[in-house]
Amino acid sequence: MPHQPITVAGVEVFPLCDAVGPMGDTIRRPLPEMFPGGCHGESDEWVLHFHCYLLRDAAGRTVLVDTGVGPEDSLASSWAPVPGVLGAELARVGVTPGEIDAVVVTHLHSDHASGAVVGGAPVFPNARHLFQRAEIDTAAEEVLARVVRPLGERVQVVDGRADVLPGIRLLHTPGHTPGHQVVQVGDLVLTGDVVLHPVQLADPAVHYMYDDDPALAAVTRAELLERVRAERGMIATAHFAEPFTRLGG
Repeated sequence: MPHQPITVAGVEVFPLCDAVGPMGDTIRRPLPEMFPGGCHGESDEWVLHFHCYLLRDAAGRTVLVDTGVGPEDSLASSWAPVPGVLGAELARVGVTPGEIDAVVVTHLHSDHASGAVVGGAPVFPNARHLFQRAEIDTAAEEVLARVVRPLGERVQVVDGRADVLPGIRLLHTPGHTPGHQVVQVGDLVLTGDVVLHPVQLADPAVHYMYDDDPALAAVTRAELLERVRAERGMIATAHFAEPFTRLGG
C-alpha cells in the first residue's frame, strides 16, 4: 500500500517509494560491519527502502527532495535495485516532472541523485536544483559529468542554511558527505542519510561504514536528533521501511 501524505506547517509531504531491496554484492556487508556497535537483533539482511519526498506548499509550489536510483544504466546500477519508479510515484500523487519547481538533492550519492538526469537530459526541466557548495566541490568527476553539468543553469549552489521556499529550509549537515544537507519544514526534518538505520536512533554514535567522515557524521546526527526530540518533532528518512518517525514522545 502506498505511504500516506501528512501536512506539516501548511506543507503537504508525500513519501515516494522509488525502490525496495538489499544492497548489491559489490558493497553489501553484514549489518554488524556496516553499523559497528549497533544492536541489530537476529536479521543480518538490510532491506533498504529508497524514499524521495514531494513537498507542496499552500500556494501549490512543489519541491522534490532527492531523485532516487534512476534508470537501469544509472550510477546506482552496480549496487541498488534499479530502475527506480519515481516517475510513476509522482504520477500517483498527480504531479508531472515539468510541474516540479525545485529539486533538493541531499547529497550526490547515486541512490539520491541518479534520477535527476536521464539520457543526458534533465528530468525536471523547469526546476531549480539545489546543492551545497561543499558537495559540488568534492564530488567525483563522473558524478559531475552525469548529474550536475547536464543540469546547466538549473543548478543553484548554496552555502549552509538557505530557504527553498518560505517555510521550507535547507540545513548543511556534513559527515556522510561534505555537503550533505537536510530539509526542515516546521517540526519535520527530512534527514537524507544523516540517519540510515533505526539502530542510530537508539545510539547516534553508531557509525556507518560508508560515511565519508564517520566521527563528524555521528556528531551531526546526535545534534540533529537532539534538536528534533526537544521539539517533539518528526523525521522523514530515506531508507527506513516507514517514512515518518516521531521523536520525543
